[in-house]
Amino acid sequence: MKPPLLPELQSAGQVLAEVNGCLGLITLNRAQALNALSLAMIRDLTLLLQTWAAAPEIEAVVILGAAREGKPAAFCAGGDIRFFHQAAHAGDAALAAFFTEEYALNHLIHHYKKPYIALMDGVVMGGGMGLSQGAKLRVLNEHSRLAMPETNIGLFPDVGGGYFLSQCPGHVGEWLALTGHAIGAGDAIELGLGDVFVQSSSFPALIEAFRHGQQSSAEHVVATVMDKVDLAPAADHLKLRARIDRHFALPDVPSILASLEAERDDEWAAHTAATLRKRSPLMLAVTLEQLRRARGMGLGAELRMEREMVHHCFHLRPAAESETVEGIRALAVDKDHAPRWRHARSEDVTAAEVQAFFAPVWAADQHPLAGLN
Repeated sequence: MKPPLLPELQSAGQVLAEVNGCLGLITLNRAQALNALSLAMIRDLTLLLQTWAAAPEIEAVVILGAAREGKPAAFCAGGDIRFFHQAAHAGDAALAAFFTEEYALNHLIHHYKKPYIALMDGVVMGGGMGLSQGAKLRVLNEHSRLAMPETNIGLFPDVGGGYFLSQCPGHVGEWLALTGHAIGAGDAIELGLGDVFVQSSSFPALIEAFRHGQQSSAEHVVATVMDKVDLAPAADHLKLRARIDRHFALPDVPSILASLEAERDDEWAAHTAATLRKRSPLMLAVTLEQLRRARGMGLGAELRMEREMVHHCFHLRPAAESETVEGIRALAVDKDHAPRWRHARSEDVTAAEVQAFFAPVWAADQHPLAGLN
């Protein structure tokens, strides 16, 4: 007996699944939390994608985020960081499972054998980038805001962030990774982080066609999108490209800061330096090292590196001394926006402290992501 096309899901309605003809449609349905990912959602997404990969009836998959009535859209704002904070303090094994299973899901998406289309409406950050960057067709609109803002909570750009940001032209990847700067559709397409632009006014009809129109083949599903493609906005970052490359090509964070702060008449440089000075000095250095290492890695190897890095984020020191736990506390728990970082300045971070985040945790054959190619 073959498995059903709509398996039983465990996330209590946080993930919705539909089948229309040859199309499997997934809706992230946690709108009041900006569709932030829970462990149950990650498990449901994995189950659906694996089920549909094995089903010849399904030829394509579309994923979108549920809307909040009367409020701006969000595809997915990332992982549930309050859960990270609680689980770290409680020593909850679900925290390790979250990252292992999320990264395996990201890898599955990048290597999915059928067209997987992401409708990247509104906020697409962190875990939302992990769900979309491996898509065969990444669909943006004028409300799309893409970012990897993890340094703001004392983390690093994970979910394959080292892999896809390091592939951006020049040293734009370092700029995006260190600052967490959000970009729009034009920049995303120019940087290889998006594929096509569709006006937000066309999204309701597009989704209606996916839900109720005739979807007879993968080619027809893709054509449904391409029929609504419009000219993308201009890429705002292009006028900054030379400055980004000059500063962010430098070998370490103190050099980048010194270079930016030397540009006394450049408002952009001053703002960028001020942003970096607010981040965890230690995790900025770790993030820069991640990007530089990732540039020579395949996705599987990079995700295995990230899995060891995130283990160190929560286990190198007790939870109360973790940069990541402290960053989440300041942003999302106490909301005082005054994180007490381990170091006051990037100049105080040592190379040994950075390298500790890249120390092996598991033997190669025991790594929780050993099976990723």
